[in-house]
Amino acid sequence: MTNAELTAYVASHFDGRLVPLDTGRGAPLFEVKLSDLLAVARALRDDPELSLNYLCNLGAIDTGQKLEVVYNIASTTKNLRLDFKVTLSFDTPVVESLKSVWPCADWYEREMWELFGVDVLNHGDLRPLLLPEDWNQGHPMRKNWDAPDFVRMPEL
Repeated sequence: MTNAELTAYVASHFDGRLVPLDTGRGAPLFEVKLSDLLAVARALRDDPELSLNYLCNLGAIDTGQKLEVVYNIASTTKNLRLDFKVTLSFDTPVVESLKSVWPCADWYEREMWELFGVDVLNHGDLRPLLLPEDWNQGHPMRKNWDAPDFVRMPEL
């Protein structure tokens, strides 16, 4: 299945819950409403034509006005790959855990919680993964993060 065929299939089989975004390159990218996240993830995994059974990566992006969480998923049996994202409020970013769909989401979600401050509902084990246990200086991957000994490089 080509990227164009994959995009057409997803657009026709998911009742508009996955909106294609034209990036012009790479795997197809879709936007998902936050309220549909868990149901869409399960449907992508369980669809027999897609079998997107592998979470390659997930990460957060701070745009300065909002946070986005991007999920990169693949099928190990169908040789398919697609990406989807959800947009979160910058002030109160909350996302549902996808550990029940792809168990490997565990550490990725902990990292996102720790470094970006995205609260992950129903995760069950949100504790520091990379930073010290007593870290109290905010979320270092956010663009507005500052600390007493941090020197910001100029924007290019």
